[in-house]
Amino acid sequence: MSKPGALRTLAAGIYAAQAQQHIVSRKPLQRLLDDACSRYTVRSDGRALVARVDPAVARTLKASLDSADRPERGSASEHLHEAITQAYALTPDPVKAYSEAIKAVESAAHATLDPKRDRATLGTMLGELPKIAHKLVFEIEGADPQNGIEMVRRMMLQLWDGQTSRHGKQRPTRKETPTEAVAAVHLAAVLVQYFSSGAIRRA
Repeated sequence: MSKPGALRTLAAGIYAAQAQQHIVSRKPLQRLLDDACSRYTVRSDGRALVARVDPAVARTLKASLDSADRPERGSASEHLHEAITQAYALTPDPVKAYSEAIKAVESAAHATLDPKRDRATLGTMLGELPKIAHKLVFEIEGADPQNGIEMVRRMMLQLWDGQTSRHGKQRPTRKETPTEAVAAVHLAAVLVQYFSSGAIRRA
């Protein structure tokens, strides 16, 4: 093994050992937080406090992350992870969380809705979707097969239109609130799961 490679391997081993040590050393703190029914908990890597998430909700978010972790969905999983991290941080960054939520959906939907456009955005995909709606199917067919496609379009539109900090204008630009960011992250998680799992797909 080359010296740089050996150093990287050694560094990775040291980091993993330190991370494990942090997790072990935080156990008493975690017990105190649990006993006090605190709204905060220790992050999974043991390096920070985060807002506590209902276990069922946490499993849903993890399912979306796992579903998006595939090459054809680009960096959707990474963006969604960052969105969750920023939304539930001890000091949340709602603007960053909302922005990353949109990027997660853009990455997850790109291959399905607008694969020929290198720089596709949620906005361009929303413009493209009505043109290709007849080529798409949604897993739950319902009374009208297009109802599911329209539902997804409206969810995407709500996420896109709800981002208040995207553009500057004459009036002061309003930043997203923490509650808006959390709602955006969960909306994005559902959309990411739909596209990544094939619930919405080309016919």
